[in-house]
Amino acid sequence: MPKAAKTPRATTPSDAPESAAGTRAAAQRLKMRRELATAAMELFATKGYEATTVDEIAARAGVARRTFFRHFRSKEEAIFPDHDDTLVRAEAVLNAAPPHEHPLDTVCRGIKEVMKMYAGSPAVSVERYRLTREVPTLREREIASVARYERLFTRYLLGHFDERDHHDGNDDPLLAEVAASAVVTAHNHVLRRWLRAGGQGDVEAQLDHAFAIVRETFGSGIGAGRPAPSSSAPQAAEPAPAVRASTTGDVVVAVARTDAPLDEVMRTIQQALSQR
Repeated sequence: MPKAAKTPRATTPSDAPESAAGTRAAAQRLKMRRELATAAMELFATKGYEATTVDEIAARAGVARRTFFRHFRSKEEAIFPDHDDTLVRAEAVLNAAPPHEHPLDTVCRGIKEVMKMYAGSPAVSVERYRLTREVPTLREREIASVARYERLFTRYLLGHFDERDHHDGNDDPLLAEVAASAVVTAHNHVLRRWLRAGGQGDVEAQLDHAFAIVRETFGSGIGAGRPAPSSSAPQAAEPAPAVRASTTGDVVVAVARTDAPLDEVMRTIQQALSQR
């Protein structure tokens, strides 16, 4: 006899996808990290970074010392609770990019996740900026965090640049690194101005303007193949240029004042590349 058809079993809460539980756990983890970060910044601001201990941070957040170390390896990490999750979101943007999108546009969208992190809590971001300027250890930690984004974008661009846009395909690693650095520099330039203004202003519009400069400058081959400026052209005398760039082998070194206009920084790097 044929077997009777099975009646579909009703879905119960225990059948919920594991991803839902994972999402809740991630949200709880981020909430705890932010609470610890708030406690750390309050203590750093009142007692000073050197005088503040991990035990005091944990006590201010209402948790045990071991809970602190489940989330952070040291007290200097505690004021950067969102970088790990933001890096994941930025990578997700790269992985989900539509095939027709220019890779530089994709990277610009990816790094906007970083700006969203800062813009989501302006007061916290401004206070963190003040602390990183005053405490070298915190500044070094932030520099290390920025380097992680730059490595992510370099790997992405390295896999997407078209060798036909270049004279020499061996330049791809250099081109990818320069382009990724340009995007990160543009982002950081806008971010610093916004933080110095107390977190006021349309930071998204400023960021779009900066990215337009990057896209125009490095959109195809990052300036490769463009004719070098004539050596006979008169050079304007600038006793203290805002930006200087030089090439050594396969490396371009640029030195710029912190107040140098972004478009001048990009133009100088482009000229140095075209003269290789």
